[in-house]
Amino acid sequence: MKYIGSLIIIACLFACSNNKHVKAGLEGTPLPSFTLLLYDSVTRFNTELIPVGKPVALFYFSTHCPFCRAQVKDMLKDMDKLKGIQFYMITDSPFPEMKNFYNEFQLAQYPNVTVGMDSARFVLNYFQTTGIPFMAIYGKDKKLNSTFLGSTNSSDIADVANE
Repeated sequence: MKYIGSLIIIACLFACSNNKHVKAGLEGTPLPSFTLLLYDSVTRFNTELIPVGKPVALFYFSTHCPFCRAQVKDMLKDMDKLKGIQFYMITDSPFPEMKNFYNEFQLAQYPNVTVGMDSARFVLNYFQTTGIPFMAIYGKDKKLNSTFLGSTNSSDIADVANE
């Protein structure tokens, strides 16, 4: 049993550590409608409210995933390059953990970053993703350009968002 558990952990870590451009089979489709519970614990935000005209990145993460945390650090370091993209950082981690993550990374100072909890795990199910970090990047027209599984560098995010 320990052997199987170890293999699963190694497989997950391997999946999370490599940048993999993955075909979701949804490229060109519009941003789906789903609801997030935002940081203030009161506001429910539906993605239908996201306006056309600015690229959107859905970044699915876990508050304790080391690769997700490294991805956030890299994105924040390069936020000048990414400020034209609206990021929706989405997790299914418990609300207090999401709030701690939000405060730890001082995400309130980034007007193009919205953090929310997806308790229904809509994003994971919709994209049928097999790991995290996961990113879906939509163009200015709110149609899916590309998805990535694993850490993704800021240049790739910017390039795909502006396709």
